[in-house]
Amino acid sequence: MAYFKDADELYRYLGGLLQQLDDDPELGPRFRQANTIVQYRTTNPQAVITAKLMESEPGQIDCGETSLDPQVTLTMEADLAHRFWLGLVKPTVALARGEMHASGPVAKILKLVPLARPGFARYVRQLEQEGRDDLLAPLRERGKPAD
Repeated sequence: MAYFKDADELYRYLGGLLQQLDDDPELGPRFRQANTIVQYRTTNPQAVITAKLMESEPGQIDCGETSLDPQVTLTMEADLAHRFWLGLVKPTVALARGEMHASGPVAKILKLVPLARPGFARYVRQLEQEGRDDLLAPLRERGKPAD
């Protein structure tokens, strides 16, 4: 069974996390150092989140339709995206296994990975605060977040 019942729930949690990170006075500017527009496309449920991460510009997170033109696109199952933000997925391994597909400049894709790490603990706290133990189950099953 999928972790998210529909795209709206995915947008609430994953889109909400990206918006929180973008709004953070310390983390927002760090994320924008990626200097790209990245789009996350998920299946099961089908959803699209686009993040404008451009230096010296305000950030923008769009859930669903967008006028932004992504330079980097990451496509994966929504459950994989969820486990990534829990800190349980190493993107290089997921890409090598074909669980995640990427298009766009490789250098920009690789730059995104270390920028995401500060979001892991925040995502866990968000789920804990909302009482979403069901979404925290992968942490209990695996023991601890990945590096």
